[in-house]
Amino acid sequence: MFVPVVNSENRPLMPTTNARASRWIRSGKATPFWKKGVFCVRLNAEPSNTHRQPIVVGIDPGSKREGFTIKSKSHTYLNVQTHAVDWVKDHIEVRRNMRRARRFRKTPCRQNRQNRLVNKTRLAPSTKARWQWKLRIVNWLTKMFPITVFVVEDIQARTWKNGRKWNVSFSPLEVGKQWFYSELKKIAQLETRTGNDTYEMRQNLGLKKSQQKLSNKFEAHCVDSWVLANWYVGGHQAPDNARLIEVIPLEFHRRQLHRLQHSTGQIRSRYGGTISAGFKRGSIV
Repeated sequence: MFVPVVNSENRPLMPTTNARASRWIRSGKATPFWKKGVFCVRLNAEPSNTHRQPIVVGIDPGSKREGFTIKSKSHTYLNVQTHAVDWVKDHIEVRRNMRRARRFRKTPCRQNRQNRLVNKTRLAPSTKARWQWKLRIVNWLTKMFPITVFVVEDIQARTWKNGRKWNVSFSPLEVGKQWFYSELKKIAQLETRTGNDTYEMRQNLGLKKSQQKLSNKFEAHCVDSWVLANWYVGGHQAPDNARLIEVIPLEFHRRQLHRLQHSTGQIRSRYGGTISAGFKRGSIV
């Protein structure tokens, strides 16, 4: 197991071993800290060498679970399995129903308003939340490792001939994917591979993918992200580190004007909010 290292200005350096990190901490050369569940060390002096090896991040997107692997030619530093943000669509639908019911009660003869989003590039809220979550994970990893390349499994929607309704439903996916790619290119080099390429690389290495997609095993999703990273940087014929950490996004109930269903006496109380007793929900106290 390796420990991420940053310099005194919090810029990532090459990771080190547990034993060396312990010696640094005991001698006062480094200070330990946690970066959202990952143990790291911060150097208190200038490092003797700042040489960096190529470090690649393999990304395997998914509808329910996603895999991230940080790997160099010599070592696999970290495997991360994340839960996808899949509740935004239902929240948007509830908000829309509440808005329509409120306008029906308050202004039954409301004047029609034009759709101001027509002819503008629009990213659906559920799609936007999904790809923004991936970008937040990437930004978290770039603060711990000097990443040089991203290798992403390219999701391609299968279109049907004369299937207008089917084809339109995948357009937000393509828009969100291209937005994510453009953001990754601002950080480091981007490489994409198709799902068939990932399958062939996995078969050539003799690796099997688990059919239990929702399990927290390495073979569920991280095996694909590891194969993608290993395809670019090389160095292994089998995974040298199958341990992983699981990251689950927090679901907050934002402030609402009132509850969807009124209580006894036709009372609609306020609901939601992210501030409790002066603290923001999700903070570590």
